[in-house]
Amino acid sequence: MTGTPTRVYVARLAGTAVFDPNGDQVGKVHDVIVTLRLDPKPPRVLGLVLEVPVRRRIFVPITRVTSIDAGQVITTGLVNMRRFEQRQGEVLVLGELLDRRVKVMSTGEEVTVFDVAIEQTRVRDWEVTKVAAQKRAKRFGRRGEQAVYAWDEVSGLALVEEGQGAANLLAAFDKLRPADLAGVLRELSPKRRVEVAMALDDERLADVVEELDTSDQKELLGRLDRERAADVLEAMDPDDAADLLAELPPDQAENLLSLMEPEEADPVRRLLTYEENTAGGLMTSEPVVLAPDATVAEALAHVRNPDLTPSLAAMVYVCRPPTETPTGRFLGVAHLQRLLREAPSALVSGVVDSDLGALPPDATLEQVSRYMATYNLVGCPVVDEAGHLLGAVTVDDVLDHLLGDDWRRRPARQGVLDGA
Repeated sequence: MTGTPTRVYVARLAGTAVFDPNGDQVGKVHDVIVTLRLDPKPPRVLGLVLEVPVRRRIFVPITRVTSIDAGQVITTGLVNMRRFEQRQGEVLVLGELLDRRVKVMSTGEEVTVFDVAIEQTRVRDWEVTKVAAQKRAKRFGRRGEQAVYAWDEVSGLALVEEGQGAANLLAAFDKLRPADLAGVLRELSPKRRVEVAMALDDERLADVVEELDTSDQKELLGRLDRERAADVLEAMDPDDAADLLAELPPDQAENLLSLMEPEEADPVRRLLTYEENTAGGLMTSEPVVLAPDATVAEALAHVRNPDLTPSLAAMVYVCRPPTETPTGRFLGVAHLQRLLREAPSALVSGVVDSDLGALPPDATLEQVSRYMATYNLVGCPVVDEAGHLLGAVTVDDVLDHLLGDDWRRRPARQGVLDGA
């Protein structure tokens, strides 16, 4: 392989762009597949697992990789787009070897694997040759010493998952979007999935749980202790938390709600009173709401919040106080494009679109979809009979329900992936 370094560390390879000979990007490196041997020889590299649009994983044999260089991988261009399926005896380096507790054979000391190096042999095969590991810290609060060992200098890198944590796997995928990390979790064994979930903070885990389908959400939530499960539900968007709780047995759902902080549980309880496929059941109770005397500068400051989805950030809902849902009288919406054209000192009351009607909470999914399509909207207000804003339905919530609960598990159309 021309231009390929003699040693490549797999954790650093994760997320690297992969190109064909014409310079077109094929995907990104998701993991490296190796096979353990019966003899003491190092594991042989079989190939790369690539992430290609749309969140599909394919296998590329190492023989079709012509170059591994700084920041990119080059293939022959002959890539099979068939979905990757792990076979018996195959091992995912990032998914199954990182964070493994292994023993240094010369000293008997236990260390934790945080990276693995692969190298090309004289016969152009690739093998796992080095294990980068961290020793246990001698003093609390300090990082342990790091060292690199030859493959045959450590023991414990077998297929069983004993002693495997999650910190270094998460470090390798730290920049993944929640939807992509959810895809990683989905492919791990149940035990490994829980280890990774336990290593995530509540906010990150909540973002990931929101991207799982209902069966995976229930399975993961059931493996957390009740207090941690309640903390994760608090960190989720109220509409997503309500959707998940609605799938649980009533006594279990009530138990989790009772463990949540009242100010977090109350909006979830309100959402649970609506039928699933109605505007009330689809809406979030936390859109961007401002009083009419707020300035355009204030409105823009609110929609800059990186925690908002693009669809929630596209509209500001203007209401009389109180501005917590259910609000005072709903006056209209201020569209982001209009806000960008106005002076920062202008009041949002002067840019309100009051001609756009609102939906009642019992509007059906079809009525919501038609409303949004008719007016080319990515969000719409939901208002009660007294004119109070209850929440907002966004286009992503509508798509979730239109596609069905298992859409995240379905393979995307081949034509979409191939650019057809």
